[in-house]
Amino acid sequence: MKVGYRQMIDAAEAEIETLPVTDAIAALQDPDVRFVDLRDRRELEREGRIPGAFHCPRGMLEFWIDPESPYHKPLFAEPKRFVFYCASGWRSALATKTAQDMGLSPVAHVGGGFSAWREAGGEVEQVQPKG
Repeated sequence: MKVGYRQMIDAAEAEIETLPVTDAIAALQDPDVRFVDLRDRRELEREGRIPGAFHCPRGMLEFWIDPESPYHKPLFAEPKRFVFYCASGWRSALATKTAQDMGLSPVAHVGGGFSAWREAGGEVEQVQPKG
């Protein structure tokens, strides 16, 4: 039986916490919350990011979370609440489910993603191109 992307997102969202964008904006002031931007570098440079967000390309998430991986990032071992986001909330829903399955806790994602953040007037930090 074939499962499409929409079914995968719906299944993930049934098991994870989705933060309404207004709650996510308020969480920016919480020192125990760490935002994780899953978008690719071109998206960050073009659109900016949530201030202070850690950039983790979606393709590296599992490797950076797992302490057994040679690519592990110590940030993911910190006692923080990790809030993932992407452009529209699709990649972040799947990533949040994966992170949760890997034992990272507490985790959530921003409903509607960075697009919803911007539309709601959330603060945006510009990202300089790597050069």
